[in-house]
Amino acid sequence: MPNAAHYDERRALAAGLGAVLLWSTVATGFKLGLAELRPLELLWLGSTISFAFFACACIVTGRIASIRSLAARDWLRLGALGLANPFLYYIVLFEAYDRLPAQIAQPLNYTWAITFALLAIPVLGQRLTARTFGAILVSYSGVLILLSQGRIDALPDLDLVGVALALGSTLIWAGYWLATVRASDDPLVLMAVSFGVGATAVGIACHLTLGLPALTAPRLGYGAWVGLIEMGITFLLWQRAIASTAHAARIGQLIFLAPFISLVLIERVLGETVHASTWLGLLTIVAGLLLAPRRNVS
Repeated sequence: MPNAAHYDERRALAAGLGAVLLWSTVATGFKLGLAELRPLELLWLGSTISFAFFACACIVTGRIASIRSLAARDWLRLGALGLANPFLYYIVLFEAYDRLPAQIAQPLNYTWAITFALLAIPVLGQRLTARTFGAILVSYSGVLILLSQGRIDALPDLDLVGVALALGSTLIWAGYWLATVRASDDPLVLMAVSFGVGATAVGIACHLTLGLPALTAPRLGYGAWVGLIEMGITFLLWQRAIASTAHAARIGQLIFLAPFISLVLIERVLGETVHASTWLGLLTIVAGLLLAPRRNVS
């Protein structure tokens, strides 16, 4: 735990806002990239660029010795995490984005925190309190509002497989964080090793099914958008924000700005007409997240 002299609340706020603003662009980046590339192709580019970023960060910060000293069981554990994220998680998430409007896929994926609370009950032995139960009901009421798209007379014209994939991605993501919740790994080492394994698995899968995509400037740009903004730079910014503040919970609240800024970008950049029910559904989902008890999961 850093002492008070090491805290810099202005730096923490700037880093936190920077991470949130960058994260707010990724739903737009996903849809633009998926118009150019298949989900597996975009994931291969993004995860490879992200791995290169984390590997360079490890070299610059002198963590290569830590990687070399990992025991065989650590390589196996971190490799398994890499197969969960980025391999499985982003395959499912990108397929959902490929099938759904961004204004639906993004808020659905945002319910991962409620999924985390549900899974923490059996996995971490936590009790289902009345407050947690209320938060779950509120958030999933928001999901129903979101999926209704303002219609109460009939089911909206949505790809149900895409909806299932978007909700399924929350299970994978919450499970991934539950698997790391009590780990003591250096975050940069964890990301470099797991993304090295995950990117390799994605590359093999892409080569065997679609073939690796031809590299063009736009495709590399979208890969960098995914690899650096969704998976790379924002990770370090958020780590810096949390490490620089004495009020981690307060900085953590900034993350709730991201989905709302994202909807504005989806409408302005992608040209999707964002329905009033989307805003209402997202507000309800976030209300449930704010209602959920805050737990220390570090």
